Amino acid sequence: MAEMQVVEITAPGGPEVLRMAARPVPEPGPGEVLIRVAFAGVNRPDAAQRAGLYPPPPGASDLPGLEASGEIAALGAGVTGWAPGDAVCALLPGGGYAQYAVTAASHCLPVPEGMGLDAAACLPETFFTVWSNVFMRGGLQAGERLLVHGGSSGIGSTAIQLGRTFGARVFATAGTAEKCAFCRELGAEAAWNYRADDWSAAMRAAGGADVVLDMVGGDYLAHNLAALTMDGRIVQIATLGGAEAQVNLARLMMRRATLTGSTLRPQSVLAKARIAAELRDRVWPLLARGRLWPVLDSTFALADAAGAHRRLESSQHMGKIVLRVQ
Repeated sequence: MAEMQVVEITAPGGPEVLRMAARPVPEPGPGEVLIRVAFAGVNRPDAAQRAGLYPPPPGASDLPGLEASGEIAALGAGVTGWAPGDAVCALLPGGGYAQYAVTAASHCLPVPEGMGLDAAACLPETFFTVWSNVFMRGGLQAGERLLVHGGSSGIGSTAIQLGRTFGARVFATAGTAEKCAFCRELGAEAAWNYRADDWSAAMRAAGGADVVLDMVGGDYLAHNLAALTMDGRIVQIATLGGAEAQVNLARLMMRRATLTGSTLRPQSVLAKARIAAELRDRVWPLLARGRLWPVLDSTFALADAAGAHRRLESSQHMGKIVLRVQ
C-alpha cells in the first residue's frame, strides 16, 4: 500500500507535539475525491484540535487541516464533474496536513483563473465561513454597515473584502495601528484599535452596525449589542475571549436584534455543498476577475507545521498562513 508523509498530533499540547509521520494514502469513498495536496491552510481550529479542545467529528481524519489546494488524484464511485488532474481547492473534514487528503467532491471548487495554488489554499475555510455567516445567516445587504472584529486575520480580511465588494460599508477592529491600516487598505471605511479605542461608541457614531461578525465572544457581546442599529444581527463564529457571556435582554428586544452563529466543520455534507454552490455562482467569478484576492501572510514547509502554529498563535500574522506540502 502506498504511503504518504503527514503531520500528526502526537499528544494534546503546544506546537511541539506536531510531528512528521508516514501513513497509508487514503482511498476516496462514494461521492468523494482524493486530492494530491500542494498547499494546506493553517487555521485556529487546527490549533484548538492540537491543544485537545476541538476533537474531529466522527468519521473524520484525526490529522489537522481543514482546507487544501492541489490536483485531483482519484475519484470515488459516483463522482461526476471532476477528473483526475483538475486543479482544485477544497474544504476538508480534516487531514489537510498530508500529501493526500479525501473530501466530498461537492466541497471542491476550481482554482480561480490566474491564481496560484498557494493563494488558492487560503480560500475554502475563510470563504465558506464568511459567506455562510455574514451573507447566508447575517443577511448582509448592499448599503448596510458591517463590523468585522479581528479584521487583519484570515477571516477578517476575507470579510472586509466580501462586504465591500457586495456594496456594504465595512468597519473593523484590530490590535495594532499597523493592523488597522491594513484593514483600511483592504476596504474598511474605518478601523479601530480594540486595545485603545472605544470601538462600540465609534460604531454607534457611524450609524450603528447592521451586522457584526465576531470571533471573540465573552464580554464583547454586550459591546456588540450596544454597537448595533435597529434590526441588527450579531453573528458569532468563535469564542476566543470566552464562551460565557451576559446579555441585556431588554436592549436586545428594544433593538429588535438577532443573535446567531455557527461552526462549519460539524455541518452536514449537504449543508457545506450548498455553501460551495453559492460561492461558485456568486464569488468565484469575482476571484477570477481579480475583484477579490486572498491575503497570504506566510508559507511554511509541511515539516515545520509547528512553526506555522507558533506564527498563528502569536497573532502577528495578517491574512492566511499555509503549509507547502508538495
